[in-house]
Amino acid sequence: MIVELRVYHCLPGRLPALQDRFRDTTLAFFEKYGIEPVGFWTTLVGESNQSLTYMLKWASLADRETRWAAFQADADWQAKRAASEAQTPIVARIENSFLTPTDFSPRS
Repeated sequence: MIVELRVYHCLPGRLPALQDRFRDTTLAFFEKYGIEPVGFWTTLVGESNQSLTYMLKWASLADRETRWAAFQADADWQAKRAASEAQTPIVARIENSFLTPTDFSPRS
């Protein structure tokens, strides 16, 4: 198992639009493609409160590549994502990291 850590840094004032898109659209596409979220967080104290951080659980990097590519290629997802940013972009930049558990990490 690996975990992908993703941080979406939003343009000023656009975090609510990103949260709405995840809540109302993205999560259904994740389910369609078998993408398993671990959780979603906003920053309470830190450098910026205009970020959404989330984690996804994958069986392997190959599993991630297959599922993520299918999700990104979905024409309906592309249209809904574009519509959500038609007037104003939402995300300034995205960071992602792939994490693997240590031998002393609790198993879930």
